[in-house]
Amino acid sequence: MLSSRVIRLLGRRALSTSACLQGHASVAVPEYTLPKYNDHRGIPLPEVSYLETLSPELKALKDKEKGAWSSLSAQEKVQLYRIKFNQTYADMNKGTNEWKTAIGGTLIFIGLTAFIILWQREYVFGEIPHTLSDDWVAMQTKRMLDMRINPVEGFSSHWDYEKNEWKK
Repeated sequence: MLSSRVIRLLGRRALSTSACLQGHASVAVPEYTLPKYNDHRGIPLPEVSYLETLSPELKALKDKEKGAWSSLSAQEKVQLYRIKFNQTYADMNKGTNEWKTAIGGTLIFIGLTAFIILWQREYVFGEIPHTLSDDWVAMQTKRMLDMRINPVEGFSSHWDYEKNEWKK
């Protein structure tokens, strides 16, 4: 896996740093075709380093890196790490406050929906029909029982006609 990554990296570096010759003219490789740095937990080794251009101090540190690592201080080792990577795994796994934005957006959406419903109830919908009043529903139920609507398994099957009450 590592060898295929190295070969792929070397192949891309060779293409990205050289100019392609077509006839007598040279064409530079467009910037958008070059690999970009990206921190991702699933890809532990990005294709390019985080810092592409190094200051003279960092170049000296890279030269010192080629020697014995025991001569490097902990701070220098961290600086070498930060040349190659922007974030550590701990930084990538650290929680964010993005959940607050998601919950806030959801609550705003629910609030706006509630205001729209209240506005519709006040200004759009008319009065409640008289057929939904308790008296009307009671009269309708009595009429359905008198007509013995669906007496086998339906509405009237739950009414006891002898005791004149609902079955228990």
